[in-house]
Amino acid sequence: MVRHIVMWTMKEEAEGNPAQVNAARMKEMLEALAGRIEGLRHIEVSHDIVAADPDCHVVLCSEHDDADALNHYQGHPEHQACVGFVKKVAASRKAVDYEI
Repeated sequence: MVRHIVMWTMKEEAEGNPAQVNAARMKEMLEALAGRIEGLRHIEVSHDIVAADPDCHVVLCSEHDDADALNHYQGHPEHQACVGFVKKVAASRKAVDYEI
């Protein structure tokens, strides 16, 4: 199993909305992928960050069957639609993937 963790810092404003609105939309879009992509076992997203160093506004944690399943998820058209939005509203991104 592979765990995929991503942290984003949001632009203060993008797509006509403040960061908090875009963060909530990201959460909704990404969590909607649950049950829709083969090999994606679990996904959760939060924009209620208690503490982060460096600062981040949104964090995603997902679990995949294996590295191939993670690659399938990343290239899946429904995930790519989310990526298109995220690239417009996020200022930076950090990610880590590891075996569990």
